[in-house]
Parts: sequence; structure tokens; C-alpha cells
Amino acid sequence: MKKRALILALAGIMAASLTGCGSLKDDAVVVKAGDEEITAGVANFYARYTQAQYETYFASYFGGDDMWTKNASDGKTYEESIKETLLDDLKNMALLEKHMKDYDVKLTKADKKAINDAAEEFDKANSQKKKDKVSGSEENVKRVMTLMVIEQKMRSAIVAEANVNVTDEEAVQKHMQYVEFDYTTSSDSSDSSNTTVSDDEKKQVKEKAAAFAEGAKTAEDFASYATEQGTEAKDATFDSDSVSPSKEVVKAADKLGEGELTGVVESDTACYVAKVTSLNDEAATETKKQSLLTEKQDKYYKKVLKKWKKEEKITVHKGTWNKIDFTKLSVKAKDTSTTGTSTDSASGN
Repeated sequence: MKKRALILALAGIMAASLTGCGSLKDDAVVVKAGDEEITAGVANFYARYTQAQYETYFASYFGGDDMWTKNASDGKTYEESIKETLLDDLKNMALLEKHMKDYDVKLTKADKKAINDAAEEFDKANSQKKKDKVSGSEENVKRVMTLMVIEQKMRSAIVAEANVNVTDEEAVQKHMQYVEFDYTTSSDSSDSSNTTVSDDEKKQVKEKAAAFAEGAKTAEDFASYATEQGTEAKDATFDSDSVSPSKEVVKAADKLGEGELTGVVESDTACYVAKVTSLNDEAATETKKQSLLTEKQDKYYKKVLKKWKKEEKITVHKGTWNKIDFTKLSVKAKDTSTTGTSTDSASGN
């Protein structure tokens, strides 16, 4: 997220009623790395900001109103999983702030002004009662946004020193056009559920694919031929590690030269006929290049943080951190479509 967008998103977090909340001392320490400290108030506000993003944009996907009690992975609830990530974020933030001088990273006047303006906007937009629920004091809001800006600046500085690059050979993406002959069919026209076809029906699908493959051998244009046959040619870029549209058709297409056809390729759910149209899709290759570069930079960035964590004594006061409970306070983004300003709101339960 861009720095300005991030600050705007933080600017209007609001909270409504809260029940059953344990006491949280604003100045209690949650994370300490050397002389750098993250207080409970700062940790709570950062957690509530993240909570708002999930509850507003992903709640329906993750399980609705009771999403935080649903199982995520490894036997953890979504609350436990997200809070574990957030705690690691807070550790990283403390370390990044501690090492700012190593990279000559400083906040500019523009950074400070944006942070101050956003904190003032947040302060004006919310009642004292609501701010108290999310530890939204002006000091905490500024501190959270400051740590986030430092994090962004430090990441840029760290990856800038990483000696990583991506070659054309690593990133090259081929292009294919393909037609898929699906082995499944709608079980009932009134719903979208699918059922596997019978062996006889599957045989018919294969025969149809084989007939299409034979005709495609002499067709001048693969896509036009597909349309003539009452089907549709789809496009896909790929390399040897791709799994879409299926790993089977990728494996077959990856062996071919430009302009060559695969013949009928079977998978568990469908069979395919594909034509390789390019051995180097320039646009897709450039996108892949940037993706691989980001992956390598991220790996280096994490390596640096891991090294710092080994060198620095980091103390976590879990008793204080555990008092931040997502199930007792709901925080959601406020609809600001009429004003055009990105702000958040919340409601308790």
C-alpha cells in the first residue's frame, strides 16, 4: 500500500460500544527490542487498523460476523493466526526503527506533515469514547503511522543494497491458446453444482477433443477455428512451473516450438488441445521478471530481519498482548463514498 493511502486509511478508524473488555494500560510495554518499545496503546491501534481491513473487506470470505473464532490453519483460529502475524510485525517495526541510522533513513518534513494531518483528521472524526476503544489517542495514531512509514522506508533501503537480479532465461513466459473439453456438467439447471460425467460421456468428450485436434492441424487461425466449432479458445502464458490451465497441458506445451499443437491432453477433470503461439511473450515475461525480483528482494529483506532478531534481545509481554481481543470489539471501514475520503468505522457487540 502506498504511504499516503496507508495514512488515509488509518485516519478515520472509529469504534462503538465494547462489552467484556479486559483492562489495557495504554503505556504498558508489549514489545521491546533494545531501547525501542512498542506500547500496548500503539499495539492495540495497529491491531484494530488491521482488524478493520479484514472485517470490512474479507469477513464474508472468512466466515462472516464470527470470522475470528473460525479455524484458519494449524489448529489456530483466524484471530490467533492474524494476531501472531501482527506480533511479528511489531517486532520487525521495533527493529527497523532501531536500525534507521545504519541506512541513513529519516522522516522528511512531508512525511511528518502527512502524519500530523492524518492524526488531526482522525481526532476530529471520532468521539473520545470511540477513540478510547481502539487506543486512538493522537500520540498513538502518530506513533503507528510513523512506524509504518519507517517500515516502508527501511524496506526500500534494505532491498536497495541487495545484490539480486533476474535474467531473461529465469523469467521467460511462453504463450498458448487452448480449448478445454470439460469432463463435468451441471447436475441441475437450477444450481451451479457440478457432477462428473459417466464413462460413456467422458468417451464422447475425448472423441470431440480428438476431432477438434485433427481439424486444428490445418486451420490457419486456432481461435477462429475454435469459434467455428462452437467452442472458445482461451489464452494463457506459462513456464515450466505453471499449473494453469492444468499442469498436464503445460507440460505438453512446454516441449513444443512456436506454432505447434499438443494434440489431446488429458487431466482429471478435462482434456485440452493447445497451440503454442509464442516462445517469449514479452509483456508476460516482463511481469514475471518484476515478480521474481520482488521475491528475491523480499527474501533478502527477511534474511536481514532474521539476523537482527538473533542479535537483539526481544522481549514480548504476552499477558498484555493477549488482552487485545477481536471477538469483543468489531471494527469496520466507514462508507465514505459521498465524501471520497478513506476512513474506518466500527461497532461493538
